[in-house]
Amino acid sequence: MNKGELLKMVLVLTLFLALASCQTDQKDKMEITAELVQEKSPFKFWTWITAKAERTDDSYAEEFAKYSYNGIDAILINTHADTKLLSRLVPIAKRFNLEVHAWMFTINRPGDSIAAQHPEWYAMSRDGKSCYDNPPYVGYYKWLCPTREASRNHILGLVENLAKVDGIASVHLDYIRYSDIFLPISLLPKYDLEQNEELPQFDFCYCDVCVSEFEKLHGKNPRDFENPGIDIEWKNFRLNKVKAIVDDAYEIVHENNKILTSAVFPYPEMAGHMVRQRWDKWNVDAVLPMIYNSFYHEDVEWIGYATKQGVQDLAAKDTELHTGIYVPEMTSEEVGEAIALAKANGASGVSFFDGPAIDDEQWEVIKGFEKDSD
Repeated sequence: MNKGELLKMVLVLTLFLALASCQTDQKDKMEITAELVQEKSPFKFWTWITAKAERTDDSYAEEFAKYSYNGIDAILINTHADTKLLSRLVPIAKRFNLEVHAWMFTINRPGDSIAAQHPEWYAMSRDGKSCYDNPPYVGYYKWLCPTREASRNHILGLVENLAKVDGIASVHLDYIRYSDIFLPISLLPKYDLEQNEELPQFDFCYCDVCVSEFEKLHGKNPRDFENPGIDIEWKNFRLNKVKAIVDDAYEIVHENNKILTSAVFPYPEMAGHMVRQRWDKWNVDAVLPMIYNSFYHEDVEWIGYATKQGVQDLAAKDTELHTGIYVPEMTSEEVGEAIALAKANGASGVSFFDGPAIDDEQWEVIKGFEKDSD
């Protein structure tokens, strides 16, 4: 063992002794620095986490140290758009050389006290029910209308507030789409559903504003369509409403010297079909497609296929693709295979959902993966 390897071992041991010892005071804990973490690689490892204000700084320092030690480069933090909490966490993460990305629920806004004061902001289904008091599938599906000026300005205001937080790398848009017109196949039994066509209770947005604007553009009313699922203009109208929010968000975050990233469905054609989301058309710096193979009854090899499809669809753009994988349904061997498949098919990195769900055996695979290998 050479001196460099010995020094690294000593430093790593020091890190874990510091985190494990209940006698270590707060000052000592917060002096753990990026000197103890792995070197970074152009092939990036990310993870999503949800933050809670009541947790202590020490507990976050311990969590972030674990991520950095095991090779994570970037964390996507959901603070429910709480900029104060985000500002508190950024310097802690920076001590461990972790990029911080401000993860937000975008068009789906559960728990949004401001939006809740405006029932008219919420998306309307084809059968005339509002997400305000009749959310589809689950109670937290509180989708706003992406067309109404007030609701879209509210969303963009949240983007701007997050973009102004010092030290973040990006604003990360999640739920930047319509509600699922088609669920992932593995979820259908949970709701006792068959979705062989676009069902009216899951087809949004038929509010007065959307219908009126579409009618002015195309001279027809989507409420009158016998089969709206085959009307390309109506589908494209809604695709473009999502794109318009993304493109405006892109300008906002770049004005604040940040980048824009987004969690998206597995590849563009699939996303367009399932949730009216054509992310290959967007102005966005990086996408993290959620290629959760178990959701679609697919094997691990499908992760390579979906990654390659997305990379090819982005070939004419500067947008990076970082493959999202769902670790709870995977063995450690499958996690390693998924990373390798993503890398081999052109991904710029891999994101793991979610940090707290990764077990010790999976961490060993992640930490040991040779990022710089061909």
